Amino acid sequence: MSAALSPSSPTAAAAPGWTHRALRHRSFVVGAVLSLLLVLAAALSLVWTPWSPYEMDMANKLAGPSAKHWLGTDAFGRDVASLLMVGARNSILVGVIAVGIGLSIGTALGLLAAAKRGWVEEIIMRLADFTFAFPALLLAIMMTAVFGAGIVNSIIAIGIFYIPTFARVTRASANAVWAREYILAARACGKGSWRITLEHVLPNILSVLIVQTTIQFALAILAEAALSYLGLGTQPPQPSWGRMLSEAQTLMFQAPLLAVWPGVAIALAVLGLNLLGDGLRDLLDPRLSRKR
Repeated sequence: MSAALSPSSPTAAAAPGWTHRALRHRSFVVGAVLSLLLVLAAALSLVWTPWSPYEMDMANKLAGPSAKHWLGTDAFGRDVASLLMVGARNSILVGVIAVGIGLSIGTALGLLAAAKRGWVEEIIMRLADFTFAFPALLLAIMMTAVFGAGIVNSIIAIGIFYIPTFARVTRASANAVWAREYILAARACGKGSWRITLEHVLPNILSVLIVQTTIQFALAILAEAALSYLGLGTQPPQPSWGRMLSEAQTLMFQAPLLAVWPGVAIALAVLGLNLLGDGLRDLLDPRLSRKR
């Protein structure tokens, strides 16, 4: 049996009726809508925002929601809605690059470990264990102490933390594929390890990687917000949801909504991506699809 016809392949997952099942899957639909709203807000901020996120209007600082400022203004008179839109863009930027680093390097290492086994696999997995000893937040603090705070160091720290995560997931999924009968048939035909990896193993674990990427994207947004809250992430004057929360904590009694809006934005973004990941897991796994 070829890889394209194996039960776990993307081709099998994209069988007739996939769109119909996706539209009936509540978690997938809700997650897709919330994620789409996040992307649309970020994309719209590239060409338009209600006000400039850098424009200060001290005469109208801490103003409540109104027709002029839909979500009010902050302590510097900046429009909160504009800050949230540009903050979404920065969160997506951090998530895409950081997850991209973890996905590309981690997947390559995981495939290498599964293909070579033996001491190669042992070294890669032990390095992954060592990296797990330095969470993204701790790694960011270490990098900040050496290179200074900034969005670039946050991206690198989060990306490095995701490398062992993707390496472990890839290696476990690839090992399961290497045990299949069609891999033995490919070996009998004289195919080498790398050709088998690219033609058979990788296509059959794409669905797992897609789901993992979606979930890790949500965690990357949360990590960026946490780092910015501590002053280690996105630096002024660039808007950031985490820093908006940090600035609002001293104004909880004067303008409590300043903490509500970025908190809601972070919660909805993470919820949407997690629901999307759960939905994709159910839809791309034939065993779970048959149970629905």
